Amino acid sequence: MPKKKGKLVSFDAMVKFFMHNYNIPTKRDIDGITARLERIERLIASSSVSKNRRGSDSATAKQPAETASDVVLEIIRRYPEGVGFADIKLQTGYEEKKLRNILFRLHKLNKINRRSRGIYIQA
Repeated sequence: MPKKKGKLVSFDAMVKFFMHNYNIPTKRDIDGITARLERIERLIASSSVSKNRRGSDSATAKQPAETASDVVLEIIRRYPEGVGFADIKLQTGYEEKKLRNILFRLHKLNKINRRSRGIYIQA
């Protein structure tokens, strides 16, 4: 007697099942984490700036907090011919993973261009 075929499962459903069971993050999860990380960076930057402002005038207190992306973008702007990954890492002191994420984000937002591998210029 031939075996009865079961219900066919779509490929998308199977992928979702495996991603859910093995706790694999989706693009939406990554974007949410990135947004939270930027908010935390801004909070840390603003709290460290406010601690250093004791006794300063109110004009400097109104400046917005500088994010890690702003710091990296400013370094890239200083070098019109392009700056290497190692130089950016040396000047910022950021860890390699954080710096790679920042550069990826800046490139995705079309704020920088990759002149060649590891060399970045302002867009």
